[in-house]
Amino acid sequence: MYPIHRILVAIKDPRAASHPSVAKAAAIAAALDAPLQLFHAIDDPVSRNPSVVEGLPLPQIEQQQETYRQLLEVIAIPLRRRGLSVTTAVELDFPLHDAIIRSAANFDASLVVVADHARVHHLPWLLHYTDWDLLRACPVPLLLVKSTIPYRRPAILAALDPTRALAKPATLDDEILRFSATLADALDGNVHAVHGYVPVPPDVSAAVLGNAAELEKTLAATEHTALDALRRTTDPLGISRDRLHVVGRHPADAVEEVAAQLGSQIVALGSVSRSGLERLLLGNTAEALIDRLKCDILVVKPPTFRHNVARAPRGAHLVPMPLAAGIFPRQP
Repeated sequence: MYPIHRILVAIKDPRAASHPSVAKAAAIAAALDAPLQLFHAIDDPVSRNPSVVEGLPLPQIEQQQETYRQLLEVIAIPLRRRGLSVTTAVELDFPLHDAIIRSAANFDASLVVVADHARVHHLPWLLHYTDWDLLRACPVPLLLVKSTIPYRRPAILAALDPTRALAKPATLDDEILRFSATLADALDGNVHAVHGYVPVPPDVSAAVLGNAAELEKTLAATEHTALDALRRTTDPLGISRDRLHVVGRHPADAVEEVAAQLGSQIVALGSVSRSGLERLLLGNTAEALIDRLKCDILVVKPPTFRHNVARAPRGAHLVPMPLAAGIFPRQP
C-alpha cells in the first residue's frame, strides 16, 4: 500500500458552481484520515507600469488574494463540518503548473488532485498547457479529475508494462499497483490490470505467417507469455485472474478498450517524462490517453523521479508594459 498522508487540491476557479475534484479528494481524505489543502494560484500577468492585474491596480492584489482565500474558505466549511482537516492557501505564483508543484512540496502532499482543463492537444510535446506540464513534472501521484460522477466502488484499471516493451523502469509498475491498491481500499473499489502487447513477434518467420495453424500457435504462445508476465507483476497484490486483461493491441488502445468494457472510474498510468527524440520514438501512454479517456486519470512517476521546481513562490507575474497592454487593452 502507498501511504497518503496529505492531499493537495488545486482549484483553478474558486467561483465555480461545483467542484468535483474537491468532492473526490474529500472522499479519499475521509477514508484515509488525511488532511486536505485547497490551493489557488494567481498567475495573471501584471504590467510593470502602470501596475495592472486583470484591470486592477497592483495595490489591490492583496485584496484579490483575500477574496480568493474567502472563496476557498466557503468551499472548506462543509468539509470541516464532516470532520475533515482542511486548510486553504492562495499564492501569487506562476506558471500555474510550477505553482501547484511548489505548493504540493511545501504542504508535503502525497497526492495532488486537479480538475482537467478540457482542452484538446494535437501536438502535446510542443504545447505547454497546465495538464501536460503537471503530468510530466509532478513528482507525486497526480489525480486528474475528468468526470463529475462520484466514486462508487470504483474499478481502478492499472496500465502495466511487465515485459518492458516501452522501456519504463521496472519499479514503475510496482508504484502504479501500490497506489491503485491504496485508492481501491479507500474507496471500497477493486483493482484491475491491463497489459497491451504485440501479438505477432517482429522476428516471426514468413513461413509461420503463411501457415494458419503455426500462426495460431504463435499468437497463443505470445498471449500466454504476456499473461504470465502480468501475473508475476500482480501476484504481490493477489489480483484474481478475472481482473487481469491482456490485449494484443498498442498499449494506449488496449487501455482505452478495457477501461470502456469495465466502466472504470480511474485509470492509473505511469509516466517517465521522456523528452526529445526518445519521446518521439517510444511515445508515452499517459500522454496518448489524457484526452481520449473520459474517466479520471491517475498518473504515477518512478520513485527516483525528481523535479527542479524551486520551493519559494515567484510572486506576481511581471511583464513589460507593452506586452501587458496587448493582454489587457485599454477600454474606450
